[in-house]
Amino acid sequence: MFVGADPKLFVYAREMRKNPTEAEMKLWEYLRLMRTDGIIFRRQHPIDIFIADFYCHKLKLIIEVDGDIHNDTQIQEYDDGRSGELERYGIKVIRFKNEEIIENINSVINSINKTIREITSPSPPGRGG
Repeated sequence: MFVGADPKLFVYAREMRKNPTEAEMKLWEYLRLMRTDGIIFRRQHPIDIFIADFYCHKLKLIIEVDGDIHNDTQIQEYDDGRSGELERYGIKVIRFKNEEIIENINSVINSINKTIREITSPSPPGRGG
């Protein structure tokens, strides 16, 4: 799903893939292992006017890795708006801070797996879906 992404974004995304942060590299090691289960994440994937850090089309799931700049109130507001825009496409967005990934990768992986289970599990009767 590229949803009309500008061709310039593909060039920028390619450059970003060449220069991942420490946290992105660490998380990518784990996400790549999910391929054996048929869950394929793409790194720096353009969607509309955005570039998702990690995107799984099958699950319609984006994983964002946030550095210190995301502690700024204006950036957080932008992130919230961005997530809202992406959710209009039926995409779920989850976020982790660099420190979480670097210092507690097991907790991050558990949280990702929980989200995947929620996405792939059928809704209980009477709860809608």
